[in-house]
Amino acid sequence: MANTNSAKIKKGPGMSDKTSDIVLAAICTVVLVIVAYPLYYVLVASFSDPYAVYAGKTFLLPSGFTLDGYKAVFADPGIVSGFLNSVKYTVIGTIFSVVMLYITAYPLSDDKLPGRKWISLFFVITMYFGGGMIPTYLVVKQTGLIGNMWSLFLPGGVGVGNMIIVRNYFKNSIPHSLIEASEIDGCSKLRSFINVIIPLSMPIMAVMAVFSMVAYWNDWFTAMIYLGGKGQPLPLVLRGILLKSSASQEQAAMVSGGFAELNKMTEMIKFCSMIVAALPMLIAYPYVQKYFEKGFMAGAVKG
Repeated sequence: MANTNSAKIKKGPGMSDKTSDIVLAAICTVVLVIVAYPLYYVLVASFSDPYAVYAGKTFLLPSGFTLDGYKAVFADPGIVSGFLNSVKYTVIGTIFSVVMLYITAYPLSDDKLPGRKWISLFFVITMYFGGGMIPTYLVVKQTGLIGNMWSLFLPGGVGVGNMIIVRNYFKNSIPHSLIEASEIDGCSKLRSFINVIIPLSMPIMAVMAVFSMVAYWNDWFTAMIYLGGKGQPLPLVLRGILLKSSASQEQAAMVSGGFAELNKMTEMIKFCSMIVAALPMLIAYPYVQKYFEKGFMAGAVKG
């Protein structure tokens, strides 16, 4: 009869599975609090009296609840048009960027592409070297794009870092045998790309869409340079509201008793502007979050 003790597995001195799960959950909770609390604090502060915020009375709940900051922000007539412009630029820019990523990354994922290494090197060089803001502005001006919304998209149409991630996804996550099989069945390269590659690459497409959405939604500097006063996006409108409030504050400094109230309003507008600018992306992100980790990790594998 075999010794029953020999069937027993000796456990090492490490933590048990339950203990390690508890430790990991605690670490994740701490990280979540560190990352999420600043945004929550801004949200709470946007509903609070600024003096209570600076006095340290605001922690988990608003102190001196008020909606004056949001009323001041939404009283500006440019808010609605700025929001609609931002939605338009974000949708068009995201579609344009994802299409450009696909039509550059997919050919570069094919080892049989002539000159593939040199083309890839050309893209990588642009990650480290650029002409700068003034030469870029002159190029945009000479092409007649000043005041045109396409000036927001064309100069940076291909994000090289994102293109490399998508290229690696095509190389490592989509079997080449599927493409060969579709071509044997009579599909052209274009039809294989549309019917095989695109459906299988939805996770990485969702990741790139999120990156592009956030970039275009938050971009105000490019619009300020190329669009001027026409078609301003929401972040640029909010910046204008804050600047006007600051200018009024400087004027009020010359008037007895007016400085304190305007300073209070300026601080409320700062917090409220942050929430108004960030809220649409916070709402949109959960809908693509399930694809995010899968697509990003797959595209990050070397290839």
